[in-house]
Amino acid sequence: MNIEKQIELDKVKEIWQNLAVTEWAKEKISKISFYLNESELRGELRDTTNSRTLMEKLGAPPLQSLTEIKDIMLIAQKGDCLTPYQLERVETVLTAVRRLKEYLARGKIYKNPLAYYEVNLNELEELREEIGRQIRNGAVDDYASKELVRVRSQIAKCEENMKQKAERVMRAQKESMADHYCTIRNGRVCVPVKRECKLKVSGSVIDKSATGNTLFIEPSSVAKCYEELQELKVSEENEVYRILYTLSAMVASADDIMQENIAMTEKLDFIFSKGKLSIDLDAVEPCINTERKIILKDARHPLMDKKVNVPLQFEIGENIRGIVITGPNTGGKTVAIKTVILNCIMAQCGLHVTCKEADICMNNSYLCDIGDGQNLSENLSTFSSHIKNVLEVLSEVNKNSLVIMDELGSGTDPTEGMGIAIGILEELRKSGAIFLVTTHYPEVKEFADKTQDVINARMTFDKETLRPTYQMILGEAGESCAFYIAEKLGMPNEMLRVAIEAAYGKNAVNSYVFQQKNTTLPKKETNRIIKSKRPKENAKLREKYKRGDSVMVYPDKKIGIVCDPINEKGVLRVQLPEKKIWINHKRTKLHVAAAELYPEDYDFSILFETAETRKIRHDMDRKYTETILRYNE
Repeated sequence: MNIEKQIELDKVKEIWQNLAVTEWAKEKISKISFYLNESELRGELRDTTNSRTLMEKLGAPPLQSLTEIKDIMLIAQKGDCLTPYQLERVETVLTAVRRLKEYLARGKIYKNPLAYYEVNLNELEELREEIGRQIRNGAVDDYASKELVRVRSQIAKCEENMKQKAERVMRAQKESMADHYCTIRNGRVCVPVKRECKLKVSGSVIDKSATGNTLFIEPSSVAKCYEELQELKVSEENEVYRILYTLSAMVASADDIMQENIAMTEKLDFIFSKGKLSIDLDAVEPCINTERKIILKDARHPLMDKKVNVPLQFEIGENIRGIVITGPNTGGKTVAIKTVILNCIMAQCGLHVTCKEADICMNNSYLCDIGDGQNLSENLSTFSSHIKNVLEVLSEVNKNSLVIMDELGSGTDPTEGMGIAIGILEELRKSGAIFLVTTHYPEVKEFADKTQDVINARMTFDKETLRPTYQMILGEAGESCAFYIAEKLGMPNEMLRVAIEAAYGKNAVNSYVFQQKNTTLPKKETNRIIKSKRPKENAKLREKYKRGDSVMVYPDKKIGIVCDPINEKGVLRVQLPEKKIWINHKRTKLHVAAAELYPEDYDFSILFETAETRKIRHDMDRKYTETILRYNE
């Protein structure tokens, strides 16, 4: 039984998760359940209230995702070298820690308890500044060390020198050049030389153009500088790695403090996400009791629009343990019981509730049976599923449980369903649990009236608009209003008379006051089935030719004999001297009728079958044979 899905707590959690920043907080929210320790629950509620209060004073806290930092710290702990990007991520997290620390420090003027978490955060200022000084824009900065400044300065001079020497060669051999600019090919400074002038320029061919007409040659004077440049780059690489390893070692040595910062940031993210949810839902902190009573004033369903939702007034406890809610199908009964259980379970998860005021008892279990639960894969009908859920609920229920059940006893014969509903109610009453059930059975209403600890309640309903008002009135049983609703929605009076008589007898029909004059059910135009046109059989055409008639076949004007008369498609079969053919009757003409050519009882198989075929047929008429007779087409 997935209670979170049935009461829509999963949707509340989804909204809550989107308000968290760190993956740890999101994961904790997805797995969170109601607290059973009173002290722990009261602490969670205080955190929610304090976080909301602080955000109302200072705005949202500067929290940041920590997705990559944990992996980066593991790399540093192994002694591996961190990349400039990874070091920048460390700096970013430390900057976020500094900002969060400052945010909490500002909260101390309001004496907010959450503000004192500031002492548990360490911004590691020296490490942050060192990374910021030496790493910039995803690379080791030129001024990270004196040696790196010197080496990179020499590299720049060497590259400029190489370019100047290449340009001197180009000016000296202007006629041999294919272009006016030197270029870089495979990391080397080259001059573009015409293919036919290759021998005029001293140097090595590094590349050539797509056409092959231009050769890119590195002049000999430039090549000497290139060797010097490579040595400088090796020195640069060594210095860069020295700086990166030094910073990586500093990060690794600060691992314990970083882990504390990460853990504290994640904890604060979770706490502040509860405050954000409270602000978004316009919720309040509930009072918690262990005296088995629930009082909700102006309660709202958390997922319904506050402008549309009508606040619910609800109270149970003292001498009342169960409420049987009745009323029209569209009266808001299901919304009401979901509103109650959702607010209760949210409160016990340490969240604020969508009420004006709330006093909610702690429960050791939340049990429910809502929806038809039909499961085709398990071959369960609506009623079977209800009973399966109900039995599961009754096996877990005790005096500290909160139970809701929708449409008690539905999905089967009304008489038997009513009996089962009363049996379930009696079992719930014996358990001592707090329970809310909805039903339409009049007998169940009577049971609630006569039974100790159980009362009726009805949901009010606007008969003019046919909309629920979501107001629950305790101590009164509601009416289904089925006939009234059906009439309002256009059911004809004649149908209503039949329905009222079947339900309550003829006297009830006479006493029922119809709101509208006699009406008829309008019939809408529907799609028509179009039957395919079947060709009419032309008996006259089928008699045009008989088997054995001699016909003229056009356009070849060949004489043939009819094997099979004309079929429904207007085609006949004709035996020609060399073969049998199918042909349209319009391409044939009677030459000589069979009656003029053959006796009345003539065996046409002599004409149309071979002697071997006739022998096989003769054997088949006399005895069993395994020979298979095949017709030559």
